[in-house]
Amino acid sequence: MMLLQTIETRPTSAGEASAPTADRLIEGNPLYRTWLQAEAKGNMEVGVWEATPGSYKSIKGEAFEFCHILEGVVEITPDGSDTTVTYRAGDNFLLYPGFVGTWKTIETVRKIFVIAR
Repeated sequence: MMLLQTIETRPTSAGEASAPTADRLIEGNPLYRTWLQAEAKGNMEVGVWEATPGSYKSIKGEAFEFCHILEGVVEITPDGSDTTVTYRAGDNFLLYPGFVGTWKTIETVRKIFVIAR
């Protein structure tokens, strides 16, 4: 097993298409595409994710999620907060277990993600 892996930020495959569930959709018709590139015993995932404009409820549950924005613009507002944070290409952030808030894609976003459970 190779212990080094390059994360392809522009995968050539179609990836896995999805969308927010009806109970999480807030506005628009955002569509997602995910390119899972590494998985470790069900407790870690690494890949690239893309979303078109729209907003939905983000619920992390038991997972930590680190994000590095490759392109696009998103606004994230934690529930119970008056503060909205804007992230653009080059920005990084961490969502902790238990995070609940609104994720609004302003411009189609592409990010590298690392999810740890």
